[in-house]
Amino acid sequence: MTIEEIGTVIRERRKLLGITQPDLAEMAQVSINTLYKLERGEFNPSVKILNQLAEVLGLELSLGLKKTDR
Repeated sequence: MTIEEIGTVIRERRKLLGITQPDLAEMAQVSINTLYKLERGEFNPSVKILNQLAEVLGLELSLGLKKTDR
């Protein structure tokens, strides 16, 4: 998933839940500037920040193995 795609998922989920950017930033304990840049695909967040946002938004982070041609 690209940074832009992550930002889109967070923005769409936030809007679906009817949460404003300032409210989400406060609930997830991240700066409004961080959230703004993340939603626009201009910020590469740490796993900690992603976890904080995912917790508030009811999202789940997961890692998987890429399929290879071997």
